[in-house]
Amino acid sequence: MPQPKQPSNAPQFAPHVLTANHLLRGHVVYLCARNTWGADLAQAQVFTDAARADAALKRAQAQPDLLVGAYLAPVQPGPTGPRALHFREAFRATGPSARARGLHPQT
Repeated sequence: MPQPKQPSNAPQFAPHVLTANHLLRGHVVYLCARNTWGADLAQAQVFTDAARADAALKRAQAQPDLLVGAYLAPVQPGPTGPRALHFREAFRATGPSARARGLHPQT
């Protein structure tokens, strides 16, 4: 008779997105489907597996000619796409803050 599964003491990996800044434009970007980079958090690929997330992060960090400051950010998945859980990420998702002061052209 098979033994019932024992509960794991290992912490669960919370959902994350991979984000960075585009090196030349400085804009916030998110890893989207098919390993493309986009500016819309709602289109970002949500990672629920730590190994896959870490592998994607390493691939992003290996693109210094395209990206800077890549990291994993926790999110809440939802019907219209992921939602940032931290103020910093919610602020970054709104676009360049310099745009509001007229320092960054609308793109």
